[in-house]
Amino acid sequence: MAKVKTLFACSECGGVSPKWTGQCQHCHAWNTLEESRDPVVTGQSEHRYAPLATSSPVRSLSDVEALELPRISTGIAEFDRVLGGGLVAGAVVLIGGDPGIGKSTLLLQALVAMAGSQRVLYVTGEESAEQVALRARRLGLPGAAVDLFAEIRLEAIQAALLEQKPAVAVIDSIQTVYSSELTSAPGSVSQVKECAAQLTRLAKQAGIPIVMIGHVTKDGTLAGPRVLEHIVDTVLYFEGDTHSSFRLIRAFKNRFGAVNELGVFAMTDRGLRGVSNPSALFLSQHPNEVSGTCVMATQEGTRPLLVEIQALVDSAHVPNPRRLSVGLEGNRLAMLLAVLNRHAGVSTSDQDVFVNAVGGVRITEPAADLAVLLAIISSLRDRPLPKGLIAFGEIGLAGEIRPAPRGQERLREAAKLGFSLAIIPKANAPRQPIEGLEVIAVDRLQDALDQLRQK
Repeated sequence: MAKVKTLFACSECGGVSPKWTGQCQHCHAWNTLEESRDPVVTGQSEHRYAPLATSSPVRSLSDVEALELPRISTGIAEFDRVLGGGLVAGAVVLIGGDPGIGKSTLLLQALVAMAGSQRVLYVTGEESAEQVALRARRLGLPGAAVDLFAEIRLEAIQAALLEQKPAVAVIDSIQTVYSSELTSAPGSVSQVKECAAQLTRLAKQAGIPIVMIGHVTKDGTLAGPRVLEHIVDTVLYFEGDTHSSFRLIRAFKNRFGAVNELGVFAMTDRGLRGVSNPSALFLSQHPNEVSGTCVMATQEGTRPLLVEIQALVDSAHVPNPRRLSVGLEGNRLAMLLAVLNRHAGVSTSDQDVFVNAVGGVRITEPAADLAVLLAIISSLRDRPLPKGLIAFGEIGLAGEIRPAPRGQERLREAAKLGFSLAIIPKANAPRQPIEGLEVIAVDRLQDALDQLRQK
């Protein structure tokens, strides 16, 4: 019999300690150690951890031929965009998101779309086969060509993958899979790490792309050890409010494509549908001009997006005015207000300031600085900005406006959607004029405000 040993594994990094301590000695996180009773398996290490490829001699990097990997289209254009063009043979994709946001629905739609030309396998551990069939019928999906396997035992799933040899396999979800070689419960740190490692090894050896669904914690991060993200090739996050019909998929890691790509979907009664013009989702339609709004051009991977920034400045009724931002970084808002006071002479020390990115999108790049301050000034003075205005640019502590990457693509997207005026950093000024778009290039924040007064 295998000897059972009690260990304590960290839920953040996967580090193992022989006894419980308040702080993990590997990643220094507090209260993350969980007890697990794992058997020490002897005589099987060579079989379980066999090399992925045969040994090869040492070669120069210039002598290695770089081959373009063929892609397997999922049948959903927005999903292919986030993946970098489609799935790659042997790739392992981990997709996480809040419960009920649409992870299983999207993957079921993708499998049905691919089932017409190749064999696919859907492994369900959270739902019964009848529940999956009911969902497919509700969405109007023809599931005759989709192979369905309701199982949570790792060994049975591995045997099914080797026997069926599907072109694409989906595991829903990795937290429900367990290995009989470990005595800990499904979903524990050791089970999740071991099952993910074994499935990844099988995917590489058999050349089967595997998409694994992962649970998320209350903080929005993938549940289980952080080493799980290092094992897989691609990490995707499903974002969006369950009360809204729009969903976003972001790529935070992709060994076969660009990161920070964004896929936009709309939830309908027939499942998720890709949005071909996502900029229209994040722009409000005001019948009349309103103050406190400014449209910015942001860059999500290779895709430029136009997002409306709204600001509300109101008199504070407490000694400490509130600074609240939704979809933008809160600490950066406080910094921008200090720059506005120092270099433009506009004080908000007795005002509450609220900033929001329309549509539930989350903007992390500093190129939103100029649009945020223009919206704040518009709300403070209760004066709408010129119609058809778009702005982007990073603002430094010295009041300078720094360039943003891919400025030409942002301007072309704005011109395509009918914007007629752009305030941008001088370094992003186009060499050739853009038809229908007047470009004002400025160096400093005060210059931008002076140009607005003349409009």
